[in-house]
Amino acid sequence: MSPRPFRLRRISDPPVISGFKPYGGNNKGENESVFLHLEEYEALRLCDHEMLNHHQASLLMSVSRPTLTRIYSSARKKVAEAIVMGKQIIIEGGKVYFDSEWYSCNNCGCFFNNPDKINGILECPLCRKKDFSKFNNISDESGDSPAEKVTIKNK
Repeated sequence: MSPRPFRLRRISDPPVISGFKPYGGNNKGENESVFLHLEEYEALRLCDHEMLNHHQASLLMSVSRPTLTRIYSSARKKVAEAIVMGKQIIIEGGKVYFDSEWYSCNNCGCFFNNPDKINGILECPLCRKKDFSKFNNISDESGDSPAEKVTIKNK
């Protein structure tokens, strides 16, 4: 029996910082770090900052409720370890995708997204051309995902 396929976790926005460092004390944990994955950060943000229950947060992250509970529990354990042991927290990694629009360059064919929702895309990050298309996945009733492209001309 093969294992169940891994589902990417949806993250609405990247964190505004990349971590925390302890200060004061005897600096025992100066060279030690706790790595908080992006999905763990998102679970903490949704459950503790946004005050959503686990069911609501799991829907936003596109995972099951038990999976969200495991992610949330792991995040709380890591944050507690960092605080108690005086370790720094580094927020990075994980199998995630950002809930942002995707684009396709009409010149080089590169696919890219824009996790920074405030600033718009001005050019392809690979070839620097200003002719790219918005890429939308729209599922039809058969379950297939045809792609619909809408041309955006930024000149």
